[in-house]
Amino acid sequence: MAIQWFPGHMHLTRQAIADRIKETDVVIELLDARLPGSSANPLLAELTGSRPKLKLLNKQDLADPTQTQAWLAHYNALPATRAIGLDASETAPAQRLIDACRALAPLRGGMAKPLRVLICGIPNVGKSTLINTLTGKKATKTGDEAGITKVEQRIVLASDFYLFDTPGMLWPRIIVEKSGYNLAASGAVGRNAFSEEEVALELLNYLKQHYPAGLAERYKLDAVVGLDDEAVLAEIGRKRGALQSGGRINLQKAAEVVVYDLRAGNLGRVTLETPEEYAAWLAAGELLDAERVAKKKRRKGAPAEET
Repeated sequence: MAIQWFPGHMHLTRQAIADRIKETDVVIELLDARLPGSSANPLLAELTGSRPKLKLLNKQDLADPTQTQAWLAHYNALPATRAIGLDASETAPAQRLIDACRALAPLRGGMAKPLRVLICGIPNVGKSTLINTLTGKKATKTGDEAGITKVEQRIVLASDFYLFDTPGMLWPRIIVEKSGYNLAASGAVGRNAFSEEEVALELLNYLKQHYPAGLAERYKLDAVVGLDDEAVLAEIGRKRGALQSGGRINLQKAAEVVVYDLRAGNLGRVTLETPEEYAAWLAAGELLDAERVAKKKRRKGAPAEET
């Protein structure tokens, strides 16, 4: 199943970013530290071009610390890019963000040339919560639901530092299948766009391979290695009392438990992709998408190599 979700207000956000970027010095992209590659918006990279970028790996307190360091190193190795980690325990991150942005645009600053920063991110990545922390007041609405923020806001963090907040935005076509599942598991995708059971099975498949001990401990399972994904989900349903008449397992309820536990951090500190894994998924996704485009052109009678 390919997961896609791009409601109407995201078209407006895309246009707003395209307009705002003309007067932007630095772009902050908020990423989910549990899925840094999947939560990096390729459409945003296209819209912002060569503008200096600050990658914020948010929710790092929920992510595997070893993998967070690997992702920070990955992004810090990119040109005109800095990356830092954030988590809910940091009550005053504003100065760190301001300092990092100033380092990326050293020629901007002062009242004559205030630093203009655009902050972007996928839905439900914690951007509204971060901005409320930065401002020390409830400047934006928050909630565990994709697509809460709908309008652009300007926030003054210093006399010469203007932060422009945009609504959360995905991209029109998710070509990396695993990214679709990870985004759905994290809460970045609206519930009407995916099946919790399919997402939970994909999630369990990864956790079995990378975090089997934590998975077994959370659900009091004797073992998970060697069991197929459906069997693990069924056992979780049995342990959590997700039963129907006749003792049958309610797999939908069991799946909801697994997805909720990931979002709440109840499965321990887990990261759902490494830089190397994501690079391989992306390469495979780009190949399949190129084949899809070529096939579509052949059906229309146009040469495959044309754009």
